Amino acid sequence: MPEISRFFGIRILMFYNDHTPPHFHAEYSGERVSIEIESLAVMEGSLRRRALGMVIEWAGGHRGELLEDWRRARMGLPLLEIRPLE
Repeated sequence: MPEISRFFGIRILMFYNDHTPPHFHAEYSGERVSIEIESLAVMEGSLRRRALGMVIEWAGGHRGELLEDWRRARMGLPLLEIRPLE
């Protein structure tokens, strides 16, 4: 599972050939969550409130890049790194 971004100890990941809807995964301190790209809704799992807030803030500013990486993953292409939250 390629890492596409990392910030404040949070890893953002995306699987190749993952199930729909388009989503990404975030990991922090042993916790994991899957987040739908379009709605930014949590699909599965949980993160601490502060970490989840940072992930949602980051994703809101990078939806187009996340969707592009989703498209690339579905085609088996290398994923592009996305700038971290600053």
